[in-house]
Amino acid sequence: MRAVQPVQPVGVFDSGIGGLTVAREIIRQLPAETIIYYGDTAHVPYGSRTVEELREFADTITAFLIARGAKAIVDACNTTSAVALPYLKKKYSVPIIGVIEPGVTEALRATRNGRIGVIATEATVASNAHEKAIHALAGEVRVFARACPKLVPLVEAGLVSGPEVEAAVAEYVQPLIEAGIDTLILGCTHYPFLAPVIQEVAGPGVTLIDPAAATVRELKQVLAAGGGLRGAHYSKAHSFFVSGDARLFTRVGMQLVGWPELKGVRQLKLD
Repeated sequence: MRAVQPVQPVGVFDSGIGGLTVAREIIRQLPAETIIYYGDTAHVPYGSRTVEELREFADTITAFLIARGAKAIVDACNTTSAVALPYLKKKYSVPIIGVIEPGVTEALRATRNGRIGVIATEATVASNAHEKAIHALAGEVRVFARACPKLVPLVEAGLVSGPEVEAAVAEYVQPLIEAGIDTLILGCTHYPFLAPVIQEVAGPGVTLIDPAAATVRELKQVLAAGGGLRGAHYSKAHSFFVSGDARLFTRVGMQLVGWPELKGVRQLKLD
């Protein structure tokens, strides 16, 4: 890790509002840190995008966050973590942390029968990123993945409960339950906002894995190793940018996490 000043912010990005589940965990585990967040809401959902588009989006956003002084970056999007993370790590000297490997590690700790389910976007499932990461650590574990194209648009609209959400979740999760999974990775950072519905469909015998906590523990280790952890005495002010409608992001974000700082969301198109 290159030398950093603790006062520098942590950059977080996602296709939209889902990355707030990771930002929320940063605030919980590392309350002294300042976050600079970018939600690429003009291009959400990412699941149907090509690998080339996804790398371009991730590259552009990463460059923006570094230009704003980010000392480390959390790619809080499973889709770009799946297809763009190696490229970003090679190009930039700032530490960049994805969400797939931390989630996989937690799932392997949790499973009792060696049957792990993954729900994610189409692009993430097509990449086989979770399956590859799991089999690199535990080749005998079986992985059952389902693409869930309806879920991100529901969360982006602020719909996290009700009959429409329940029907969509059941469509995707029920086949995994029938396959005998005992652990389910929420392979998109939007999905923790749907966790109560997902758990209801999955039943009490299935452990849900939200990669956010493990991702932030990794971030903490990286910052500590490079002398980049911020002291509690620093003043801080989180900042939020989106490429699309700032008012919609604010409305849904306030509904889901309730942070006053979201009232200051700014629209900034990078392309």
